[in-house]
Amino acid sequence: MAVSIRLRREGALNRPYYKVVVADSRSPRDGKFIEIIGTYDPKKPGHNSTLKMDRIEHWISKGAQPSDTVRSLIKKTRKQASAPAEETVPSVPAEETAAAPATE
Repeated sequence: MAVSIRLRREGALNRPYYKVVVADSRSPRDGKFIEIIGTYDPKKPGHNSTLKMDRIEHWISKGAQPSDTVRSLIKKTRKQASAPAEETVPSVPAEETAAAPATE
């Protein structure tokens, strides 16, 4: 069975909303699937997807092939996951803040 990670369309007319699913590649776009592993809202600005990265890694290790769109969503999610880790580094060293006089 060839397994793919792809989008399943939901939502109303002119208001698309997608679920990222693991499905047999022979099943229809909105048909039977194995597991839901995330969501994608293309109309929402900014960070518009949520993905379960541990499940994605599991399925890719088992041979599942992500679609082009899902591959780009995975790439964006990995990039955003590494960006906040860099922002948590304090910009002012602790020595300078301890040496500052109290204002009261």
